[in-house]
Amino acid sequence: MGNLTVKNHLKTFVPTRSLLGLLIVSAAIFLASSTLRHGLFHSNAWDLGIFDQPLYLLSRGLPPISSIIGVHILGDHAAWIFYPLAGLYWLYPNVHWLFAVQALSLALGVLPTYHLAKQAGLREQQALAIATAYLLYPLIFNLNLFDFHPEVIALPLILTAVWLARADLLLGFVICIVVALGCRDALALTVAAMGVWLIVFEKRPLYGAIAFVAGLVWFYLATHVILPYFQTAGVLGLALYAELGNSIPEIALNLVLKPDVVLRRVMTFSNLGYLVILCVPLAWGLAPRHFAPLVAAVPQLAMNLLSEKEVQKNLVHQYSLPILPFMLLVVIASLAADDTWIQRPKTIVLWSLVAFMALGQWHLFGTRYLSKLSTWQATRSAIAHVTTENSVLAPAALTPHLSHRSTINVVSKTTDVRLENYYYLLLNQRHPGGLSTPEIVLDLVNQAKKNPCFQLSFQQDDVFLFQNSCGVK
Repeated sequence: MGNLTVKNHLKTFVPTRSLLGLLIVSAAIFLASSTLRHGLFHSNAWDLGIFDQPLYLLSRGLPPISSIIGVHILGDHAAWIFYPLAGLYWLYPNVHWLFAVQALSLALGVLPTYHLAKQAGLREQQALAIATAYLLYPLIFNLNLFDFHPEVIALPLILTAVWLARADLLLGFVICIVVALGCRDALALTVAAMGVWLIVFEKRPLYGAIAFVAGLVWFYLATHVILPYFQTAGVLGLALYAELGNSIPEIALNLVLKPDVVLRRVMTFSNLGYLVILCVPLAWGLAPRHFAPLVAAVPQLAMNLLSEKEVQKNLVHQYSLPILPFMLLVVIASLAADDTWIQRPKTIVLWSLVAFMALGQWHLFGTRYLSKLSTWQATRSAIAHVTTENSVLAPAALTPHLSHRSTINVVSKTTDVRLENYYYLLLNQRHPGGLSTPEIVLDLVNQAKKNPCFQLSFQQDDVFLFQNSCGVK
């Protein structure tokens, strides 16, 4: 009888033709967009290069250490999900695997979003409208363009875990939670908070206890065992909360003991603006009486509001991703209770489309992403001349095109470059990249020309490629 119930539940999760169409079209658009951006040389060392290189090394049985930041792949954010992802690189090493995984993960979010809406009793057209609103939420498209981040894999898993908990399917719930935890250390706090919400508001003590305990245990292992072992700096990002303390326990304690500091950090105009853009795309359905799911979003929202880092307060970077699933749950509950400004599916989609047009980064394909066309062909030719896996020094935007090697580093104004450590020097004086300047590049070009070890093997449109003939690998 239990197996029959499971089968019946899983049958309801099979996508309808309309839903499947949404999924396929959105995945294709996401993949095409990120591929085009990469092809126009606007991907970056941070974060695409620092993930692509260790994955390549891992697939070749080598230590998965990013030479760009000098950190083991597990020392970044304890994301063990990279180990199964390396299997794709074992089949065929190509950075486009990451674009495909990201595009598919983000598109797959429509399935649990739709089925959570149906589970809540919404009509077919309303459920499809909610799924469309998810796809048009500006963060989804914007994040797809921002290189690659493993937490995108967790997005559909968190939504699915909620559906499975409500459907009383324990095994699937546990699997979703475990895999989601492996996508980033900070997600452990989101999962633990989701456990609290499941216990207190959803009245599902078993599922909530599993999420709560799993989240706290993994957070401890990640921050006290894995990260300190793989890098001396320990937990990345603590410096952003230095006013509250220098360690996780100290910060947690001062959140209670120093309310004046907390209020001063939270009550800012930048935070107000962030909350506005975070809520506007779904504002039509965020009824306060249905805010209970936002309990699970509190840890990530608090980190964003308390941070000194402005990139945590926008819809471009990955930091708002763990908040979105629970905002969608609020919208679904509000719509199911007829407690929203908007009820009609077409109006919901129209609102979402307007928000996407206003806050989405789609316009960059007609502006910023065309800025390097004057050296595009020369850059492609220079990259084609890099025929071995020897060490490379290159602009940040070109490192993801050349990161399948043990050593690659970025031309930067903050780095003291020793040219003799590299076999290839790939430099672009016209478009040096955000981390460099034309003056720095010109100085490196002149140094290479004066160094008898370096031979100029390619030059066109202010793009230079030098090779070291003195035995450096």
